[in-house]
Amino acid sequence: QVQLVESGGGLAQAGGSLRLSCAASGRTFSTLIMAWFRQAPGKEREFVAGISWNGGSTNYADSVKGRFTISRDNAKDTVDLQMNSLKPEDTAVYYCAADGSLFPGIVTMVRRYDYWGQGTQVTVST
Repeated sequence: QVQLVESGGGLAQAGGSLRLSCAASGRTFSTLIMAWFRQAPGKEREFVAGISWNGGSTNYADSVKGRFTISRDNAKDTVDLQMNSLKPEDTAVYYCAADGSLFPGIVTMVRRYDYWGQGTQVTVST
């Protein structure tokens, strides 16, 4: 089992920045593909960003490319999401997720991820 606990989030103005962090426990962190998803009211959960085991490879949704940066620290068992140039459409509950399948690729499908955090609210005002 893997436990994921998110922190950060909150309220920001359009054009501002926020940083999310996720702490993992319960399994060797470096064997997990890590990702961030988000879910806005009335919408399906969607992939935001993912990062490979050693951080050497990342993948982003087109909607956040150039604005968001995912990173991980395998010594601290954490994965972060730096969000810059925020837009009102970034408003959502953000979830940290872990893929424990040992497949090396970064998958964007929700059902591929075995473990989820509780979610943290991000609200961007105009």
